Amino acid sequence: MSREAFPYSAPDASALAKALRRELDLIEGKPGHVQLLNILARAVGFRNFQHFRAAATAQARPVPAPPPVDFALVQRVAGHFDEQGRLLRWPSRHSHRLLALWALWSRLPAGVVQSEAEINQIIRDNHCFGDHAVIRRALVDEGLLARTSDCREYRRIEQKPPGEALALIRLAPARAA
Repeated sequence: MSREAFPYSAPDASALAKALRRELDLIEGKPGHVQLLNILARAVGFRNFQHFRAAATAQARPVPAPPPVDFALVQRVAGHFDEQGRLLRWPSRHSHRLLALWALWSRLPAGVVQSEAEINQIIRDNHCFGDHAVIRRALVDEGLLARTSDCREYRRIEQKPPGEALALIRLAPARAA
């Protein structure tokens, strides 16, 4: 079994020595391997060796950069909205529809259970082409809106929108102004 090496450092050698002395004084006899690992981890501020290992692993793991935002796509989809931020027409491309749905999703109240009539009213207020049902179903199908099996209660599913959706959400109020 291979061993993973974790860098160990203490900001103050004197404090480390004092912490090790205190911990070793509490143990009768010679400490075992796991006890020593836990003592060393506690001496530099961790709860135990597992906590130390988790922190070292998380620190070593590179954070992936977010994918670049396609502003041309955002501008094309923004053309589907009027000056008040209402959806003028149902986009024919799936990628455009999905971004438009994210913009509509952002206008639904977070953490509130609503009736179908309330959801329909919010959707009607935010589009101009007269088919709120297609938007409501698409929000549910795309996982942006949850509903009970009897379709009486709806709630927005909280999640982080992708970069293009965030750009469109920020752009829609600017178009309305």
